[in-house]
Amino acid sequence: MARRPGDGSVANFERTEIRRRVAAGEPPDEVAAAVGRTRSTVFRVLDGSGGLALRRTSRSPLRLSFPEREEISRGLRAAESYRVIARRLGRAPSTVMREVRANRGRRGYRAWRGELARDRHARRPRTGKLARNPALRREVEAMLTRRWSPQQIAAILRRMHPCDREMQVSHETIYRSLYVQGRGALRRELAACLRTGRARRRSRLGTVAGGGLRDMVLISERPAEVEDRAIPGHWEGDLIIGARNASAIGTLVERQTRFVMLVALGQGRTADHVRAALASQITTLPAHLRRTLTWDRGKEMAEHARFTVDTGVQVYFCDPHSPWQRGSNENTNGLLRQYFPKGTDLAGFSQAQLDAVAAELNGRPRQTLGWVKPCEALDELLR
Repeated sequence: MARRPGDGSVANFERTEIRRRVAAGEPPDEVAAAVGRTRSTVFRVLDGSGGLALRRTSRSPLRLSFPEREEISRGLRAAESYRVIARRLGRAPSTVMREVRANRGRRGYRAWRGELARDRHARRPRTGKLARNPALRREVEAMLTRRWSPQQIAAILRRMHPCDREMQVSHETIYRSLYVQGRGALRRELAACLRTGRARRRSRLGTVAGGGLRDMVLISERPAEVEDRAIPGHWEGDLIIGARNASAIGTLVERQTRFVMLVALGQGRTADHVRAALASQITTLPAHLRRTLTWDRGKEMAEHARFTVDTGVQVYFCDPHSPWQRGSNENTNGLLRQYFPKGTDLAGFSQAQLDAVAAELNGRPRQTLGWVKPCEALDELLR
């Protein structure tokens, strides 16, 4: 497809393709190369929409499609007449002629230019509910500043105003008003009041394929003995991430005893480094206490096959968006935030410091163990 030099405009079909590819999990550099745009343009498209998907729009069959415009462009380059091009498209010659004349004539016609004009003319801007209702907007903003989620706000408004539809709003409308620029409703800075604090919605589809991991063994194939916690040596693991996603700590929790091991990752969280660090830590255990490891679908475990060879520990991967399948590890990561609050630079913690934190956690009596300490439960197994 021909590119227009120096033109910062992005056609609707290009925006759709960018968002589709990002939602499918493609990296921004690959998306930019696929659509013939720069990386900064990809981010500009995502920022302008807050990461939200385009609303589905229908196109009348009476209107020219983008492939038809490309066919017109090819025909003009081949010096074909309007009638010949129209016959191949199954359109009236006058339709082709009007399209070409409206977009700089035979010599200046480009398919992207016609599609861009179509997008511009098809827009029918509509004022959003929060923009046209100041009273509703004030109530939503007040609840957001109290750190209520959009779902909670929508539910409470339905209870407060059961008979007044104008004072009710869906949680999706609140999200769109926060994320999409130029809607003239909620202030963009209120996005910081959301639990995630994000100013752009992240796609959840990009992780469905396992983050690009190969040869995954899914949790559905995990032995039944892991589920009932009757036999020790089955572990759950994950990373807790530090400030600006630039540092991390590995966390391991034994399912039966809830014994915690922490792994320093000061050199980064590449797959090779994570594999080596986890293997070094877990091989300090006797063989009967290292049987399986259940992990999320993060790319840091791309070396899982080699990890299994090095340690004899079979790695199983959770289903997409199912953190409850590693419930013990999720609970432990929440406890660890007492020691490592979000926004902390985790690169500076030595293995000795992490061992001290793990020892403190393992020395806490646990209700799920009948108020036995994890360290005592593990010592019993070792004896």
